[in-house]
Amino acid sequence: MSEKPVIEFRNVTVEFGGKSVLDDIDFTLHNGEFCYLIGSTGTGKSSLLKLIYRDLLPNYGEVIVAEHAVPRLRDKEVPHLRRRLGIVFQDFQLLPDRNVYENVAFALEVTGNKRSFIKQRVLECLSMVGLSHKHSNMPKDLSGGEQQRVVIARSLANEPRIMLADEPTGNLDPDASRTIMDLLEQINNRGMAILMVTHNYDLVRSYPHRTIKLVDGKIKEVNPALLA
Repeated sequence: MSEKPVIEFRNVTVEFGGKSVLDDIDFTLHNGEFCYLIGSTGTGKSSLLKLIYRDLLPNYGEVIVAEHAVPRLRDKEVPHLRRRLGIVFQDFQLLPDRNVYENVAFALEVTGNKRSFIKQRVLECLSMVGLSHKHSNMPKDLSGGEQQRVVIARSLANEPRIMLADEPTGNLDPDASRTIMDLLEQINNRGMAILMVTHNYDLVRSYPHRTIKLVDGKIKEVNPALLA
């Protein structure tokens, strides 16, 4: 793991209705690091992720992502930032009228890649998640775990530096959850930084990594082995 940070929060505050959701927080994610973000509902986890992909701006402080000073980006520069991020949501958000291949290809089509490159890259990404044989299937024909693997393949398509995983196992049974965690571990072992939001402390204990918790607008480091 490199000591070079890929995400930095410096004295970041986010306020809604005069109340601080994030209160003067500092946080660094290094290149190649795997970090869990935990905390009760409403503690600001989603706000923290939105700051990273610039769906939210801080009231105070600095957010730096892959060398981009996020709050100072012009609107036309935001898509370039987001191509450095692979984003995995709990609810899949696959296009229901497109098959597996087309869902992954969409991420490359919107960035203007050539058709020959798209085909090669889509097949590479599907192979990474073990779904090459499902390339013609529609999302409705896949299990929840398979759908999430398609989402991960799509998130990898543009070769991002950082993966943001927002409750990626939240809708999955325990076996599928472990499959997804094994896959995320493999991706991380190839050098990608991962920041994962989760409420599943069993997974955190089973796949231990650095763990940070949001409490009363502040970030604190916790020992995953001691989570109850």
